[in-house]
Amino acid sequence: MTTAEHLDTIDRLRGQTFPTDPVRFDRHGSGPGHHLVQLVETRDFWEDDGSARIEEADQISAEYGALVQALTGRWGAPQVFTLDGVMQRGLDGEAIPEPWDALADNADHVHLWRAGDQWLVVYVARRATEDPFRLMAAVTVIDPP
Repeated sequence: MTTAEHLDTIDRLRGQTFPTDPVRFDRHGSGPGHHLVQLVETRDFWEDDGSARIEEADQISAEYGALVQALTGRWGAPQVFTLDGVMQRGLDGEAIPEPWDALADNADHVHLWRAGDQWLVVYVARRATEDPFRLMAAVTVIDPP
C-alpha cells in the first residue's frame, strides 16, 4: 500500500462510529472508543538467516516514516509516547483501557496526534524476533493513560 492509501484508511476510520462491544476482524479491531487497523504486514522470520529481516525492517521503517511525515503535514508535530510504563502498570494489575493495553503489548512507542476530539496513533508492532513487522494505525477518543 502507498502512504496515500494509508491516509485514506485512517480517514475512513476517523469517520466510523465506535461499536459498543469489541469487534475483531482479520486485520483490524474496534471497540468502545477506538479502532485499530493493520496497514502492512511483512512475512514472519522463523526460517530467516537475518538478511530478509533487515531488508523488511528497512522497508517497514520507510513506510512508517513516510506516514509519520504525512500525518505531521496534516496535524503538526506528533507526540512520541513511550509505552513501557503503561505495560508495566498493566503487569502490576492496573486496568489499562483499550486500545492502549493492546498497543503496550505490541510496541514500545507510538507516534500520536490530536485531531479534534480524536487521537491518531501509528506504530510498528512486533512481539518476538521471529514475528512479522506490522505497521498499525489507531483512532481513539480515549486519552493515553
